[in-house]
Amino acid sequence: MSDISDASRPRPVAPRDWVKVLSGYRDPDTARSVFELAVTVGPFVLVWGLAWWSLSVSHWLTLALSLVNAGFLLRLFAIQHDCGHGAFFRNRTFSDWLGRVLGVVTLTPYDVWRRSHSIHHSAAGNLDQRGIGDVTTLTVAEYNALSPFGRLIYRLYRNPVVLFGLGPGYLFLLQNRIPLGLMGHLRYWVSAMATNAAILAALAVIGFFGGWMPILLIFLPSTLLAATAGVWLFYVQHQFETTHWTSEEDWQLHEAALHGSSHYVLPAVLQWISANIGIHHVHHLYSRIPFYRLPEVLRDHAQLAESNRMTIRQSLASARLHLWDEEGRRLLSFAQARRLA
Repeated sequence: MSDISDASRPRPVAPRDWVKVLSGYRDPDTARSVFELAVTVGPFVLVWGLAWWSLSVSHWLTLALSLVNAGFLLRLFAIQHDCGHGAFFRNRTFSDWLGRVLGVVTLTPYDVWRRSHSIHHSAAGNLDQRGIGDVTTLTVAEYNALSPFGRLIYRLYRNPVVLFGLGPGYLFLLQNRIPLGLMGHLRYWVSAMATNAAILAALAVIGFFGGWMPILLIFLPSTLLAATAGVWLFYVQHQFETTHWTSEEDWQLHEAALHGSSHYVLPAVLQWISANIGIHHVHHLYSRIPFYRLPEVLRDHAQLAESNRMTIRQSLASARLHLWDEEGRRLLSFAQARRLA
């Protein structure tokens, strides 16, 4: 009986074979994409308008509405993300220009981000290709080889207060203003400077009609909260105890995609706001799948539904993991790494 039961179970799919399996989910549905854009842009504009109106009623109400709008701003970034992968509309030119427009709202120069994010996808989990589009992560040996001052700097960088408190504002308000990591390419300077000019123009219009208060109580709070949520999501997608890092000679793209990306299990509301980006292992296996089809993949493939599952409670522990143990193949806390010595 057990032999029959075992034979009826689907065989596990090898990481490299998922590309063929998932290709059937690739094509975006234009009507669905338009709908997802409308139900994100519409509420975002509406809540912005309500927040502006509430300035004459209560600044606390304005702030509350701004924090609500951070959810829609985060979702706009997720749509921009899909545009960058060519996963939102079949027409690549239209997708790119939509991404550029959304980049003004998300403070993210689209062409710069698309290139750095492409590098991230092509090298995630590769110890010899770190540096662009990822969270800086050292191995235990690299950390131990640092000077005391170097260790202090790394510990400060990885401190949650810096990483999730100061980091998001620095990333979206300052770092995104220049094509960091791509400084030698004119097209990325054009992308960054054009986005900066559009952002300044938008802020000038807001300031002309409303003064500083809409910027201080609507623009900044929603931007900073959305940025913080975005940085946290990106962090837990790859920074967890059993993630996957290996050297160039042993690195395999699909192994890294499947085993080095988490499946962040979120409540329905948060999954909608984040546009299913928590299903990150599937996204890395096949980045051309539109975000609204990712749950469909999990329904059809139990192996992926159960892979690398992480709840919100479990994800909190990831904030204290900072060093990759090459021998134990685990991400460790500083205390755990110290006990290895």
